Formats: sequence, structure tokens, C-alpha cells
Amino acid sequence: MGEGNIVQIEGTCKEILDKTEWVAIATCGDSGPHLVATWGGYMRALKTEDSGILVIPAGFYNVTEENLKKNPQVELLIASKKVQGTNTLGQGCCISGKGEVQTSGKYADLAKSKFSWARGALVITMDKINTQL
Repeated sequence: MGEGNIVQIEGTCKEILDKTEWVAIATCGDSGPHLVATWGGYMRALKTEDSGILVIPAGFYNVTEENLKKNPQVELLIASKKVQGTNTLGQGCCISGKGEVQTSGKYADLAKSKFSWARGALVITMDKINTQL
């Protein structure tokens, strides 16, 4: 995974991450865009102290893994009706970065230790965060 400026989730996007129920995960492959999702609580359970890194338990994610091998760009969309938006309750956040599915190593071990069904971890190095809505 590449190096560069470390992006951290803070402010409104941190509040959204702390309250989101679900996470949409988009990659792109030979067949075009591909979407998968996970529960927000699964991602929060794998919070690490590593700045700029998000870890999501990977059960299947086979197409996601193949897409990331060819094109590591990934985007996540999170949202919560419990966070104040511009005009009303409801705010979203788009997180962009580079991802890979790891089946061994510290992140995979962390995912497997908390989720018996996980074969590894989707590890995302964030490079951009924007609010939505």
C-alpha cells in the first residue's frame, strides 16, 4: 500500500463512523463497478491504533479481492440519521483510499480473532474523506 499524507477520520465523519449502521464498499473491475457492504459495528470492532487505516472483516469478498488486485482504489459510503446534516438530521461521509484483502498478518489475525467466519480482513489506507448530504 502506498505512502503519503496520513488521513484520519475526525469531526463530523468520526461521529458518522461511530453511529453508522452499515458501510457500502465499492470497487471496480473488468465488469465495472462492484458493491458489497458490511455492518458499521463490524468495522468499529476492528478499530486499530494505526493512523489512516480502516479494517473490515472479510468473509467472502471474492470479487472485491480480485478487483483490488487489479485496481486498489476503493470507496466507502457511511451515513447516519443520528448526525446533524446541513439542514436536518442525517449526514453521510465518503471515504476513498487503497484497499487489499489480507488473509494473513496482524489485521487478518485481528479479524479472525473477533469474527469466527472471517477469512481475513479488508484493509483500507484512506487518502480522502468528504461529507455527503
